[in-house]
Amino acid sequence: MNLTVVAQTATTSGEAIELATEKGAIKGTLLTPAPGKQVPVVLIISGSGPTDRDGNNPAMKNNSLKMVAQALQAQGIASVRFDKRGIAESKDAAGSEFDMRFDHFVQDAAAWVQKLKNDKRFNKVVVLGHSEGSLIGMIAARQGQADGFISVAGVGQTADKVIREQLQAQPPMVKDAALPILDQLAQGKAVTEVNPMLAALFRPSIQPYLISWFKYDPQAELRKLTVPVLLVQGTQDLQVSRNEVQLLAAASPKSKMVEVENMNHVLKETTADRNANFSTYSNPTLPLAAPLMPPVVAFVKTLK
Repeated sequence: MNLTVVAQTATTSGEAIELATEKGAIKGTLLTPAPGKQVPVVLIISGSGPTDRDGNNPAMKNNSLKMVAQALQAQGIASVRFDKRGIAESKDAAGSEFDMRFDHFVQDAAAWVQKLKNDKRFNKVVVLGHSEGSLIGMIAARQGQADGFISVAGVGQTADKVIREQLQAQPPMVKDAALPILDQLAQGKAVTEVNPMLAALFRPSIQPYLISWFKYDPQAELRKLTVPVLLVQGTQDLQVSRNEVQLLAAASPKSKMVEVENMNHVLKETTADRNANFSTYSNPTLPLAAPLMPPVVAFVKTLK
């Protein structure tokens, strides 16, 4: 047996790592460069819904976050990516949907930061949050006392405002039914009667989570951060507009903003054609947009 090949395979695939919580273990993957000296480590937080540690969900596989971790490793930077509670291998750590809160994700991410800060292999801990993970990450970076924060495709408004904008593209019947519910939830009030066609978005069991999520303003949370911040946004993102990163940049004047030409929401290069754009969501062989990682790597390596 070729031991060199075995060692390389183990390094590339990563090491299992987990975080204990009161509900159960949250499972993750640690990727490290060659051992021997302290290196920075990036905690990668995935986006909303059933998105797993690799950036995939049951309906589509693109391996975007796995590729980010591998690109960091190739540049001498370690990373941890994990399945959020209730997702993939961490599904048993969730409890009931009714009891889930946005704050649980924040607490978990902050605990990961602390765990990594206590690991002698690492000299800096940076949080990278993608999409919904951006808001989770910016709060957790402060609570866990990370050394830097990277937002990728993060929104600059409260989640209820983002959903409101998304609903504008829906037929009047849907908007007329949904917007009053959204207004109530944004005020912290649950709604008992929900039209069945809106159950996927507003079912009673998910409302406590939505209420807990809506109360956080990304601009306000970003202002609280005192560590270096990098804001990254793709110009072909169909889910998060360029206006969102501009709102974040205005809230954090000392942050560095990078707009990646032709990058979409799953961090792949594409065109303005919607079908071509969405086809990348299910293409795990397509590499990351080439201009993405150089500024991310440079940001991590220049942290003092």
